[in-house]
Amino acid sequence: MYFLSSTDNNKISRNTSSFRNYIFCLKLTVLGLLLTMNTLEAQNSKIDSLKNELALHTEKDTTRVNLLNALAFSHFVKDIPKTLEYLEEANTLAEAIHFKKGKARSIYIKGITEAIQSDFDQAIDYYNDALKLYETIGFDKGIANCYNAIGITYKNKGEPQKSISYFKEAIKIEEEIGSDNLSASLLNLGSTYQNVGEFDEALLFLKKAHSIAKLDKNDQRVAYSLNNIGIIYVDQGNYPLALEHFNKSLYANEKLGDSIGVANNLLNMGQVYQTQKKNDKAMACFQRSLNINKQINRKEGISYLLNDIGKIHAENGDYKTALDNFNEALFISRQIGAISDVPFALNNIGGVYLITKDYSAARKYFTEAKKVGEEVESKEALCGAYIGLSRTYINQGNYTTALGNVLRAKEISESSGFLDYQKEASEILSVIYKATGNYKAALESYEQFKIFNDSLFNKESIERIAQLEYEYKYKQELDSASIRELNLTKTVLTTSQDLARSKQNHLWAVIGILIISIVLGSMIFYQKFNTIKAKNQNIITEQKLLRSQMTPHFIFNSLSVLQGMILNKEEKKSITYLSKFSKLLRIVLENSRDKVVPLIHELNAIDNYMILQNLDATPPYNYSLMVDENIDIDLFMIPPMLIQPFIENAIEHAFTGNEETREIEVHLGLEGKELRCTIADNGIGINARKESKRNGKKSLATTITSERLKIISKDFKMNGSVTIEDRAHYNQQGTIVTLTIPHKILLEA
Repeated sequence: MYFLSSTDNNKISRNTSSFRNYIFCLKLTVLGLLLTMNTLEAQNSKIDSLKNELALHTEKDTTRVNLLNALAFSHFVKDIPKTLEYLEEANTLAEAIHFKKGKARSIYIKGITEAIQSDFDQAIDYYNDALKLYETIGFDKGIANCYNAIGITYKNKGEPQKSISYFKEAIKIEEEIGSDNLSASLLNLGSTYQNVGEFDEALLFLKKAHSIAKLDKNDQRVAYSLNNIGIIYVDQGNYPLALEHFNKSLYANEKLGDSIGVANNLLNMGQVYQTQKKNDKAMACFQRSLNINKQINRKEGISYLLNDIGKIHAENGDYKTALDNFNEALFISRQIGAISDVPFALNNIGGVYLITKDYSAARKYFTEAKKVGEEVESKEALCGAYIGLSRTYINQGNYTTALGNVLRAKEISESSGFLDYQKEASEILSVIYKATGNYKAALESYEQFKIFNDSLFNKESIERIAQLEYEYKYKQELDSASIRELNLTKTVLTTSQDLARSKQNHLWAVIGILIISIVLGSMIFYQKFNTIKAKNQNIITEQKLLRSQMTPHFIFNSLSVLQGMILNKEEKKSITYLSKFSKLLRIVLENSRDKVVPLIHELNAIDNYMILQNLDATPPYNYSLMVDENIDIDLFMIPPMLIQPFIENAIEHAFTGNEETREIEVHLGLEGKELRCTIADNGIGINARKESKRNGKKSLATTITSERLKIISKDFKMNGSVTIEDRAHYNQQGTIVTLTIPHKILLEA
């Protein structure tokens, strides 16, 4: 993400593509032998073990070649000279004994050492040499690894379409042979689609990669997929959820001892903090990441960090230091052939010149950034270049050319879903239209800018974020079930092929085993499907309950009341009302995320709700809340959102408006081991409500709560129920609702 300086027309354009996804031939994606150690100590232990084996195995054969290659692979991240030493001996021995597979492996690892030092052209040459050798012996796994490595290198060179084609070839082979590297290839493909702004395709492959990695219990790939899905959340503007994913990935990578993974997590987290204007936290993350990249001489990573650190200096007004950082980043990117990173550095340099009013230099760098952005097909870089050019032309009074550039930026940002660029484009359009006398268009553009600026409260954005979170947390279980079914099918196919080569007297025994396996597999799959179905039903029920608790009618009515107070200049009253309203919303949202909450939290939500209702009610409700002394409201844990919907139901349906007094009584008590809650009102009564035709609005609180209580009762292994009665049965007026609430007590845990 590239820096934003101020809010006037001279501000630097903001690009977002420097969030780093994981797509490395270095450690994760193309390697047949992945680093799966849980700690650096485990890795060192493996190296020591390999050295002992090599010392004992002095015979010049294929085993020694494999040991040398394994040692080379184990050293390449922290000691490249030692890696090259092992590779030289392995290659010489493999050549002498005509061991093509071992020689191909040595050449392949040699390519990795070049890639980690950003010599991409030399790396591709080595990968192609290894590929040819693997093809001569028909070793499919090695062929797929080479395709993957070449794809990654082309991605780093700024040629995404070539990269995508190689990844697809690798995936095709790995699906055919059932390779354990499939999730890595899917990760690479998803990351590349992500870089070119194809977010739907990116999500498809990243979620599939995450599901397979989780199924395979591959912690490293799970960490990488979490990071990349976090970047999607950044693109959607959901920074808290993005940070949550980056932190999970960081924890996993630190546990694995993956220095490259840690460096990229820190880079991504720093960029989120920078977006949130938390520059101290951002700089701390950037410096840690920069130190790691310098230790392993990863020049591309150093280039990224220099860009981000330069942005902070620019925001602080230190433009000279910022330019030094940007120019050094540009030099490194060109030196190592990382063309895809060049346009972002150019945009940043142009941005500094724009702020310092050197418009000729600014235009020069933005124009070059646009040219390179088109070459590498980077939509984000293009948006930044067009925005920068538009601002430059505005400052020079050339509104016609400025309009053409900003409209192009608007078109690209809308097609790719870049909300920040859409916001900037709308702001610039309002300036241009105002300057050219088109006041109607200027007002429309400014209103659009305000909508984007307030996007956190935009209904569409909230629904989109919720949908992404739902898909990530719950639908991946369905993907896992599908993958298990696919693996079972592959097992049956492989076994069937083996049967053709088996002796006839083993045929029926193998067929019997297969039938049992299929039956057992089907039973397991069916049981898993039912479990997932039950979980999804629980989720749907909870979502319905949340909607029933905070109805649009109540929210809109509350906002209308607040508007009236403001218009009437009732400042103290409106501040009190807004405080209560925001507190209620926060409590409801916080409670809705947890399976159980302390009883006191639920009571606080009810209390705030009733206070809000009474602020504008005429006559006010006589509301009472009684809890028996043998109930500790801090220790009792109950499912959230069970009581309040019935109180709202009473307010909305129980009273006609003609009553002199309106009473609602809530009482909680223990009957044996059962927690009972009663909600009583003195309204018209449930029987009268059923007979009344004036109210066509159907309350769903009873149905939804009953469904949810059935599910909760099974989880808690405790009775849960709801009953509604007319108080006429007790010679009283109104309705009484009785809830039996499953609960836990913290002292019992």
